[in-house]
Amino acid sequence: MIHVRHRHRDRFTVVGNHLAQHPTLSGLAIGVGVRIQSLPDGADVSVKRLALLLPEGEISIRRALNELVAAGYLERRRVALGSGRYATRLVWYDKPGAAAPEAAPAAVSVPEDAAASAAEQTEAPPSPPSPPPAPPSKPAAAILARLRAVDPRLLLSCRDVERLAPAVDGWLALGIEGAQVTRTLTAALPPAHVPIHHPARFLAYRLATQQPPPLPAGAPSPPPLAPLVSCDECERAVRSHESDPLCAECRSVRGAEGSSAA
Repeated sequence: MIHVRHRHRDRFTVVGNHLAQHPTLSGLAIGVGVRIQSLPDGADVSVKRLALLLPEGEISIRRALNELVAAGYLERRRVALGSGRYATRLVWYDKPGAAAPEAAPAAVSVPEDAAASAAEQTEAPPSPPSPPPAPPSKPAAAILARLRAVDPRLLLSCRDVERLAPAVDGWLALGIEGAQVTRTLTAALPPAHVPIHHPARFLAYRLATQQPPPLPAGAPSPPPLAPLVSCDECERAVRSHESDPLCAECRSVRGAEGSSAA
């Protein structure tokens, strides 16, 4: 191997080989560590923020952070904010074993959760808890849960289903059938080799941007679909109101036989 050297004069980060060539850290953990070391003090390095900066998902990034904690590069400190509130402050060590900072501003901070982040910015009394969300309707939840059968990349957690179900209910309220909702959400997906890192975010965008408008007032409703019955000849499923239903193929065969007999 031959290195093509370049002397950086701005926008560069010094990284020790103890991190870049760490014998036990995964490649992702080393990459996440380099990204964190390149950020200024006070930067947000929460799992969600790093997932926006990197192509990996939240689960992989969380594992990488745990590796860095175990290796001594990252330290999580629980800081009391008063009134029973706490936040997690992260301290990054350019080299494990270096002196820890005494002043809080020198540490890279991450809110423990949304409430703790708000508590760091204001000392106002906490707002009363919001009422629990309404449980998702069974049709909407079923549509979302079955998406993984169409494409495994659209696997959703129970929490994702609860969050997306109201949007699906909005589609169903417009008279759109569940099968059409599924076709719209799964149409023109990225190629199979391209991962979908955030399926819930991907589906939320489609539900918000591709929802059709309601029918104009006074517009005739589409005729109801005929029931599914079995063809009298081949027993294929066919929609028909007739007493002796036939599929298109059997109907053409019977018509041809009638013409020959005549």
